[in-house]
Amino acid sequence: MALFRPLWQFFKPPLGEPKMPQAYWIAHVHVTDAEAYGKYAALAGPAIAAHGGRFLARGGRYVQLEGTPRERNVVAIFPSLERAVECYNSPAYSAARAHAAGACERDLMVVEAAE
Repeated sequence: MALFRPLWQFFKPPLGEPKMPQAYWIAHVHVTDAEAYGKYAALAGPAIAAHGGRFLARGGRYVQLEGTPRERNVVAIFPSLERAVECYNSPAYSAARAHAAGACERDLMVVEAAE
């Protein structure tokens, strides 16, 4: 048994594909029809989870520092920007989105994480 290992053995590259940066799904929402929006929320949660997303903030307290205030703010994290966009375009989320149409005013974006 050798007492010393070659230096290159300590710096092996990671196995598998390179890790993609995570992405944040950010929505600022003004609800205009609570009943229809409730149906959207009930379907959107499972669709988001099916694409690896999980909620970091969903409603909750906030402080508006700049811009137009909206009473509902949602942040979800996804494994990658591509997975978040796949979720948005999926049949399951499209079915949820049909209930949101006309039930809210919202801005929705996906932002890739810095690291």
